[in-house]
Order: sequence, then C-alpha cells, then structure tokens
Amino acid sequence: MTTERAFPPRVTAAERVAVEAGFENSCLPEVGRLLGLAAAAKPNGVVAESGTGSGVGTAWLRSGLGAGARLVTVERDEDLARRAAGVFADDDRVDVLTGDWRLLEQYAPFDVFFCDGGGKRDDPERVVELLAPGGLLILDDFTPSPHWPPRFGGKVDELRLFYLTHPALNATEVLTTPLAATIVAARRL
Repeated sequence: MTTERAFPPRVTAAERVAVEAGFENSCLPEVGRLLGLAAAAKPNGVVAESGTGSGVGTAWLRSGLGAGARLVTVERDEDLARRAAGVFADDDRVDVLTGDWRLLEQYAPFDVFFCDGGGKRDDPERVVELLAPGGLLILDDFTPSPHWPPRFGGKVDELRLFYLTHPALNATEVLTTPLAATIVAARRL
C-alpha cells in the first residue's frame, strides 16, 4: 500500500496551472474529496462553482461527476478562467465561464453548489435561493470555532451563523483540517 495521496489526474493538472499562474488559493485536498463526494451524490445533477481559480475545486467536483451530470463554474479573472478552461477543454460536461458569479443564475437550480467566490459574502440569501430542493451547498475557508454562536476575530461570525441557522437549510460545520472548517448544507424539501 502506498502512503502517497492519489489525486485525480485533472486535479494534478489544475494544481500545475495554479503554480504556473502564481495562484495560491486553491481548495485543500480534504475539501476537494468532500466536493467529489457531493458531486457523486447527485449523479444526474447540475453542479455549480463560484470562484474557479485555477480549476482545482472544479477538478475535484468533476472527479465525482455522474454521466448525466453537468458542471458549470465561473471565474472573474480572465487569465485564470482561460487557464482553467484548458484543463477541461475535452470534457463537454464542464463549462468554465468568465465573469461575475451571477452568470451562474441561468443554470440554476443547483443540486450541488460550491460557493467559493462571489455570492458567499455579498449575497448569501441569493446563494440559498439558487439551490434545488435537496441541493447541497458547500462553503469552505472558515476557521474552526469551539463557541456558539461561532466566533471569529473576537466577534460573532455573522456569515457562518447565517448559513448554519438559515430556515431553508439543514447545515453543519465539518472540520476538514485542525485549522480549517467547511459548512455543508442541504436545502430543505
């Protein structure tokens, strides 16, 4: 048995793009595996991502994509979007858009939405509205908090509290590493 982590080939390709582009904000492998699992749970679903970056999260989502599923992702940085699109150029189930996160609205409702860019902070209510009933929402880049309500920087983390207590969501926080937390939520039916 090997101790080396086996990453899907497109994840490795997207990580190379990140290095070439000097992009340092790709999702953690622990979050990536969660993304692949979420996509696999919706084999005929519409999967979306806000904040493509170099395509690492996109590649993890694609790793779980069912034969009948579609994946659309948007990145506002034109150079990053172009580079990420190259990673998926041969896969007609994956669309990489360039522009504002609201471009995703035309593809909604989403069965899985990895909201890693626009929307998460600036329009959280709209993020929830874009989910299909039973749709999964994944939000990473939170710092673990042992307190309730959750705190960050000495204050109540209002954004995290919004998602964890939203009446349309069943949500929980998952530690992906000792220093990183991800919110996973399902839209109520």
